Amino acid sequence: MTHKTKGIVLRTVKYGETSVVATIFTERFGTQTYMVNGVRTQQKKGSKAAMLQPGALLELEVYHNELKSMQRIKECSWSFIYNHIFSDIVINSITVYMLELLIKTLKQPEANNDLFQFCEDCLLFLDQAKMADAANFALYFSLQLPQFMGFKIQSPEPGFESNSELYLDLKEGIFVTDKPKHNFFIQGELTKHTIELLKVIHPEELNEVKLNKEIRKLLLTAYQQYYTLHLQDFGQMKTMKVLQEVLG
Repeated sequence: MTHKTKGIVLRTVKYGETSVVATIFTERFGTQTYMVNGVRTQQKKGSKAAMLQPGALLELEVYHNELKSMQRIKECSWSFIYNHIFSDIVINSITVYMLELLIKTLKQPEANNDLFQFCEDCLLFLDQAKMADAANFALYFSLQLPQFMGFKIQSPEPGFESNSELYLDLKEGIFVTDKPKHNFFIQGELTKHTIELLKVIHPEELNEVKLNKEIRKLLLTAYQQYYTLHLQDFGQMKTMKVLQEVLG
């Protein structure tokens, strides 16, 4: 029996001489692994090989068996053809960072329709984003993703920014005015910028948050630490260094 679903390609690994194993975040079944045979012998632009690039948005018809860890794709086609995500080095670096973050957080093959819609919207926006919006997009995505995963940072009380001492307790995921008794926190300017970013409802507002490259680097590092504290075996982000260099 086959099922139709949308999918976002997270990762593709070569297998044998002509096949690939693709990790795809699907709207209907969550994250799934698909064996695609013979795909690397195809050279045409519309082939499956061209479609299975990380970040691709696809319409899929798949075979699905909950008892199997490896599924198969019957048919696939583009859900949307990008203008910039595969060709622009800055946009692509942000996209690859987002995909790695998803790979590290989506551990169970469970459907999460709200998260899928959010990720799809993010990719569609990023593909046409102006550089002023794209510069802060990785920060925005890093802060928004935990809201769908059950460990979001709690928004501060109204007027919190007026306090002279501001801290974000990364261990507890809350804003406080007393310095935490551990080392997992950010303070001052970094805290204020995080509050600004959390207030962003739509990414078009990101250009209103004025940050320089050093602040972005510090915030990305802090948010990675937040994930490390709240997700077991999260590890280090391999795409972090490249992203920081590109955004610099």
